Amino acid sequence: MKKIIVCSILALLFTAGDVTAEGPKPSSLKTKSLSIVIDDFGNNMQGTKEMLELPISLTAAVMPLMETTKKDAELAHRLGHEVIVHMPMEPVRGKRSWLGPGAITIDLSDEEIRKRVEEAIESVPHAVGMNHHMGSKATANERVMRVVLTVCKEKGLYYLDSRTTPKSVIPELAEELGVPLLKNELFFDDVYTTQHIVKQAGAVAKRLKKDEEVIAIGHVGITGTKMVNVLKEYIPVYLNEAKAVPLSELIPEFELVNERLE
Repeated sequence: MKKIIVCSILALLFTAGDVTAEGPKPSSLKTKSLSIVIDDFGNNMQGTKEMLELPISLTAAVMPLMETTKKDAELAHRLGHEVIVHMPMEPVRGKRSWLGPGAITIDLSDEEIRKRVEEAIESVPHAVGMNHHMGSKATANERVMRVVLTVCKEKGLYYLDSRTTPKSVIPELAEELGVPLLKNELFFDDVYTTQHIVKQAGAVAKRLKKDEEVIAIGHVGITGTKMVNVLKEYIPVYLNEAKAVPLSELIPEFELVNERLE
């Protein structure tokens, strides 16, 4: 209970300076944009339903080829959220068993990487983009990411660099290949405590004071319930300052090669 009270107090502090006698700014007058991405849908993870029912536009990153991949993607789409593929990729540290089926590892051939990426995209209904699950090793490998991004280009998907490593080769390759690229700015829950999630939620609010666009990533699963509770407190703060938008709205003139939104 104390943790949620802390969230409420912080939310009030952030909001106090923004509410005028006329009330919150109409959404049509807001020029700033916030995209909240939630990773790890697709495996019946804790907080899935509660997260998707939050009163804010989210981008749902759905893991491919999992138990509830199709169900979660369809629900997210039906509730008005954007859907992207949360592609499992090899990390520097961690067990391969944590990645799930169809993961991209650096020992795979170009042909196998292509096959797995194509299968992943096909398994996630309504997907219009991609980011990676883990991936600190794979996303630093130029050969691997060239194949991944080439498939994204062919399928008309944008890419969100989750930035799980400072050695990512994605920005240079995306520019070379002409793949629309976005970059994560912070994780809400890279540390699993409510205290840390509140701290990061506050950091997003501060960024919205000075930045025109902010992208942040959270998760369902281990931190799912905590994320939902903190976002419930901060959504009014965020919406007083900015429009909540899907990632694709941050890409000028983004067009789908196919009608994956339909």
